[in-house]
Amino acid sequence: MPDAPPPRRVTLTDIARACDLSRATVSLVLRGSPLVNARTRARVEAEIKRQGYVYHRGAANLRRKVSNSVALVINDLSNPFFAEFAAGVDETLAEAGHVTLLGGTGESVERQQTVLASLLEHAPAGLILSPAEGSDAGRLREVLRPGLPVLVFNRELGDRDAATGWDYLGLDNVRGARLATEHLLALGHRRIAFFGGHRDSSSCAQRRRGYRDALAAAGIEPEPHWLVESAPTRLEAAGQTAALFLRDPAPTAAVCYNDAVALGLVAGLARRGRRVGEDFAVTGFDDIPEAAASFPPLTTVSVDPRARGREAAAMILQRLHAPEGAPITRVSPARLQCRASSDVRITDTPLHRATP
Repeated sequence: MPDAPPPRRVTLTDIARACDLSRATVSLVLRGSPLVNARTRARVEAEIKRQGYVYHRGAANLRRKVSNSVALVINDLSNPFFAEFAAGVDETLAEAGHVTLLGGTGESVERQQTVLASLLEHAPAGLILSPAEGSDAGRLREVLRPGLPVLVFNRELGDRDAATGWDYLGLDNVRGARLATEHLLALGHRRIAFFGGHRDSSSCAQRRRGYRDALAAAGIEPEPHWLVESAPTRLEAAGQTAALFLRDPAPTAAVCYNDAVALGLVAGLARRGRRVGEDFAVTGFDDIPEAAASFPPLTTVSVDPRARGREAAAMILQRLHAPEGAPITRVSPARLQCRASSDVRITDTPLHRATP
């Protein structure tokens, strides 16, 4: 017995015919126009419900060459930093009457291409992208439609020439890591590790640069085993803790790539019987909400991720209103937020806590 043909998709014309109205009037109802009186609107909405009509907003946007959506693609949705960042983006876009289309890539370049292709089917007005590690602007252009406004956040892209015309919002990674390292140096630490992140990531490379600059200014060359790589996650950072103690003398402090890494290191040190804030100093980067509530509270470089999300949204909205303007590059400031996790002073005597 042959398969039954699939049911025919209900169209705008079907709704208009059933209501004895023009397609234009039904379209105005679907778009929420105030030009349609309440009685007509109610009749159209009832017919839409009866027939099960589904409004294809993406197709409508393509026809009208406008969109009220902005795509936001994040490299690591499990990182609390990006949860705060995405919340800031969504708040500002909503205030401007836009909808956020969210996608995550899990640090996979191939997944990123797939996610972007899928989101672009909804014809977003613009894109905010925090690139996966190893992203290349040339490959991104293969999937992005020509002329799409793009804001790149946090990481620089390979093939910078291909990224010409895109806006960029970064964090002051170099200065932030330098501030954290200088703070530990001022407490007397001389064996300071840089813990976590992958050196091929532009943000990690910049933070390592700030760390090295501070050590160089103090006449210190970091030992190779002071530089410990890990995925920027709490779990992997905890698992890499032993790498700090493979050689003697071991570091007495660590500048961590981000707060998730720092909190993972705190847990890993506790399992080894080390007390952060008493016999080992730790700093993070980001100042996620959990940093202040952790035990001990985490010294970190504060970049206010929710504010950065609002800033990114404001920049893409500005680009939508002025698509022909010159590309904007902006680097947001970083400041050191001192808390108890780094409260360890090194002197000529055994370690003791720093006085407030």
